[in-house]
Amino acid sequence: MIRFVALRLLRALVTVLAVMTFAFVVLRMSGDPAEVLMGPDVPQDAIDAFRTQWGLDAPLWQQYFSYLGAILSGDFGMSMRDRSPAIQLVIERIPATLQLTIPALLLKLGIGIPAGIYAALHRDSAVDRGVIFLAILGFTIPSFVMGLVLVLIFAVTLGVLPSGGIGSWQHAILPAITISIGGIGILARFSRSAMIEVLGQPYIRTASAKGVKWRDVVRGHALPNAAVPIVTIVGFMVGSLIAGAVVVETIFSWPGIGRLLIVSVSNRDLAVVQCILLLIAAVMVVSNLIVDLLYGWLDPRLRAQPAH
Repeated sequence: MIRFVALRLLRALVTVLAVMTFAFVVLRMSGDPAEVLMGPDVPQDAIDAFRTQWGLDAPLWQQYFSYLGAILSGDFGMSMRDRSPAIQLVIERIPATLQLTIPALLLKLGIGIPAGIYAALHRDSAVDRGVIFLAILGFTIPSFVMGLVLVLIFAVTLGVLPSGGIGSWQHAILPAITISIGGIGILARFSRSAMIEVLGQPYIRTASAKGVKWRDVVRGHALPNAAVPIVTIVGFMVGSLIAGAVVVETIFSWPGIGRLLIVSVSNRDLAVVQCILLLIAAVMVVSNLIVDLLYGWLDPRLRAQPAH
């Protein structure tokens, strides 16, 4: 078990390092922050002084190792735009993002999984076909299209909900629903497939042949075994909550991490963008690590297998 956990931790650290490296290189290849922040009419001397101040005149490899050293010491850099610690700007936006992502996750779990299981237990019925249709519709429509449609219906036409901003709990309804719809569809279809596969196993037929009540067969045998593959997709959804909020927060003018990321990318605010991407990578890696550990607990055979 110790080796199992150690290999997963090592893989998690390598993944975070790879994301940090990729983000560092891509951001510096995407444009000069000095020219974006200072404008085209600023004298070249001022631009050169800005680059020197922020260490942008050093070779790329030197900037990279300085960045790694600062991260290891807990220094996530300063915002070139606000002249504030990047980590502080990100932390200030976390509560707003959680106001959307937590309800969205609860909607995904509370609707998607039960709908998929119910459809599997009533396979080929009208309910099953309806769930499949709505699931496909939900995860194929882009979130920005879904958000605009919801605004058009509930804010513009009916006038019952605000179209954007933050304030009361009503402001969070449309963006939270927009974030959750795609995940509900994915979970419903995935849960249905997992449940159908389990219901076709010999031990389910054996339990039924022995006279065990169908309700007890589903609760005691089908659901626990179908839960194992569902854990994977749930872990992925938890890890991608922040990334999935980027577009939705922009549509609804929600002052969370996603909107901060869009603004920081457009301004080439390197430290803030790197901090947000590191946070997203850390959340995804931690959620996947938890999934791996849950797999090892649910299925002891996996503990003896090396990490790939």
